[in-house]
Amino acid sequence: MNWIPLNDEAELSAIAHRSSERPQVIFKHSTSCSISSMAKNRLERGDAPEGVDFYYLDLIAYRNISGKIASDFDVEHESPQVLLIKDGKCIYDESHSGITLDEIKEQAGV
Repeated sequence: MNWIPLNDEAELSAIAHRSSERPQVIFKHSTSCSISSMAKNRLERGDAPEGVDFYYLDLIAYRNISGKIASDFDVEHESPQVLLIKDGKCIYDESHSGITLDEIKEQAGV
């Protein structure tokens, strides 16, 4: 997995814009949560699909960005959480043990 760090609120509008060209995934990870670590490990064990960008948000360090994600993409905050953004909108979100790379691939259509 080639994570793109998400550590600036301004990047959210760029993610929304890029999502009209290719799917964008945001993974919200709590570095102090064992369930979040398991979800991250599950994602990293798989092969990331071509044509999808994967962003990593450290919730402990950048809590303010998580709130902005919830507001901008109209989702309830959860941790861990994965969001799939297409055409500027969140078309899929999942949390905890429901986070799987296969499901992300299926929802992204890749």
